Amino acid sequence: MEKNLSAVLYGINDLRIENQPIPEPGPGEVQLAMQDVGICGSDVHYWTHGRIGDFILTSPMLLGHEASGVVSKLGSGVTNLAIGDRVAVEPGVPCRMCKFCKNGRYNLCSDIRFCATPPIHGNLARYYCHAADFCYKLPDNVSTEEGALLEPLSVGVHACQRAGVTIGSTVLISGAGPIGLCCYLTAKAMGAKHVCITDVDDSRLQFAKTVGVDHVLSVRAGTSKELASQIEMTLGQKPEISIECSGNPAGLKTSILATANGGCVLMVGMQPDEVTVPLLNAAVREVDIKGTFRYANCYPTALSMIATGQVNAKPLITHRYNLEDSLKAFEHARTMRDGAVKIMIHCAQE
Repeated sequence: MEKNLSAVLYGINDLRIENQPIPEPGPGEVQLAMQDVGICGSDVHYWTHGRIGDFILTSPMLLGHEASGVVSKLGSGVTNLAIGDRVAVEPGVPCRMCKFCKNGRYNLCSDIRFCATPPIHGNLARYYCHAADFCYKLPDNVSTEEGALLEPLSVGVHACQRAGVTIGSTVLISGAGPIGLCCYLTAKAMGAKHVCITDVDDSRLQFAKTVGVDHVLSVRAGTSKELASQIEMTLGQKPEISIECSGNPAGLKTSILATANGGCVLMVGMQPDEVTVPLLNAAVREVDIKGTFRYANCYPTALSMIATGQVNAKPLITHRYNLEDSLKAFEHARTMRDGAVKIMIHCAQE
């Protein structure tokens, strides 16, 4: 008898690999035999802290939201997919009825159900059910690992669109983790001419070089003003667009000071509730400061970039584990040892 082996978070540092009931698809849903699920920093944060902001773990929850699977059952009314289709899973399913959904900004829907965000279960399991219209069929030349990478890549797509990256743009990216690197890959695909990535971790900067980043800069030492000058020297000009992915207030401050007059600073990394930043400096230079939250209508673009070869995200996957070894995978993700960037868990039973 098939079993639904699942990674279930019970509390802080209490992740268990156990069998759960195999879910059945409801109307408009498909059952998926899960293939690959990437570990996101948010998964690790829930495991180690039990919460992210106002999202608090109060009951057991399956982890995982960067995912791909194979359609194994169809719910009633599903016509866009067939059994056997390989799909990428967009993890946030909105209400489809509020003004934000109708205006195409469904990431702002207050009733969105996002995988592995309490109390919604994730998909790090053998089987999982999801809304069929938020599953995207993968062409033959796109692997299920790449399908799972569409989630962080969609963050990059949304960020670059919000920031206005276009042909010839000069871009600063603060933070060389998976999201910063996905922003880099997207920015180059959108025509950015020069991109500089900063980080405090030299090993991450070295990895960034291996995926083709134009310029890297360590920001381990120096004031924000000094670092802004170093960024300008590195790029040969002030960046027109700065994308802050580190979530560090110092990175946000440096991004504001570094950005050219009339430019844009986009916040992707989750900053603390309150931070001290040079707002007057930004105001008098007409530097726009924008926020971003996940993505909307970005999966098709991300999939097209992968399928056409505009973006090669496969090098971001540095380590792989089977579902049975998820505890080891999460421990690895917590320490990020051995040059780990993106850790992928294979869910299908071998």
